[in-house]
Amino acid sequence: MSENNVTAPATPEMRLEVVMLPVADVDRARNFYVEKMGFNLDHDVVYGAMRIVQLTPPGSACSVVIGKGMASDSMTPGSIKGLHLVVKDAQQVRDLLAGRGIEISEVEDMGGVKYAHLSDPDGNSWEIQEIPSNLTAP
Repeated sequence: MSENNVTAPATPEMRLEVVMLPVADVDRARNFYVEKMGFNLDHDVVYGAMRIVQLTPPGSACSVVIGKGMASDSMTPGSIKGLHLVVKDAQQVRDLLAGRGIEISEVEDMGGVKYAHLSDPDGNSWEIQEIPSNLTAP
């Protein structure tokens, strides 16, 4: 059989479900994400020398993990940039977060896609992104 007639096996499902965020102070970051950002606290576990705190944005299938004694220890706190939180109304979310004391930019319209920018206490940066349902690819 020639190479042109070979069918590649189907790729199994792969879901991005957890992103590690390097932070300098786990408690400060946990409080920021739970109290100010409104993330759900999935768990806060100490196992030996490890502390694992998993947090999930409301409505998201992907969580973030902060802690100590993990792979994130080799990462520089604040080095993760441009994580996106996709929302229905960027202005509403921006106003809510600003009302909770978060420094967040004004909403920018970039050709129909709207963004607001913020950082956690360590400098990991987030983009609040709104993509209107009527926006189509060229």
